[in-house]
Parts: sequence; C-alpha cells; structure tokens
Amino acid sequence: MFPACRGSRAAHEERYRPVTTMMSDDVDGTGNGPVMATVEECEAALADLVSRLDEVDPGKWAEHAVDRTISCHISDLDVSYASRLSKDGVAPFSPTGDPRSAQVRLTIAARDLVDLAADRLSPTKAWATGRLRIEASVLDLLRLRKVL
Repeated sequence: MFPACRGSRAAHEERYRPVTTMMSDDVDGTGNGPVMATVEECEAALADLVSRLDEVDPGKWAEHAVDRTISCHISDLDVSYASRLSKDGVAPFSPTGDPRSAQVRLTIAARDLVDLAADRLSPTKAWATGRLRIEASVLDLLRLRKVL
C-alpha cells in the first residue's frame, strides 16, 4: 500500500505528517492550543535580541557589519518595528508604519519571536521551517551569518 515506506501506516503518517509553521506549541495550560504573545512581550523580546547582539565581539562586528536598515514585522499582531545595523552595533527597535522600506526584512509570529529571544527556538530552525522569513540580499545574509 505504501511502497516508499516500509512499516505500518502509522509509521508512514508520522514520517510524512505536515509541519505546523505558524506558531510555536506553547500553550497556556488550558489545553486550548498555541497562545499569541502580546505586543509588550514582543517589544521585550526585540530589546533582548538587541542587547544580545551588542555582546558580539566589537572587532568581529566592525569587520562584517555594514550600515543597513532592518525591520521586523510581527505577522499575527500586524505590527512592525524598525532599527539600524551599523559598525557601532544595533539601534533599539522602534515602531514603524512601513516595514517594506528596510533593506533587511524579517517576518515572524509573535510567539515565535518570544521563543527566539528566549533561546527556545533557533534562528536556523525557524527559517528552515518557514516560521522566520528573511528578505535580504545574499551578501547581507552572508555578512550577518558571519557576525552571528
């Protein structure tokens, strides 16, 4: 019945089950499923990410970082924040009305942003599963990868 998969139907279904990529699996303890983070939690998560980026070795940062505008659109809350990357570091994020004008654009769900900042979700896994969308030039992506 399932020639590509040796074993039971259950094994086949587990191997090929769809991956949910919109929000993390955190629940509020009521069994109602995923819980959306608040705007305040997202702002705190962005501030935490900026402070962690400020801890990167200044020599390494200056060697690879270039001046770029960056935006983070939180898709399920429909809010956006903007910042600037420079050789001096990352400026704090502030609300913006036009995330599309940034040179590096991130799109992520609120709970995933909070999980990313708390190290419960790796950026690579988030990107690979579609939970984190990054729009930037290939050169910008390579530069950022060297810094991080």
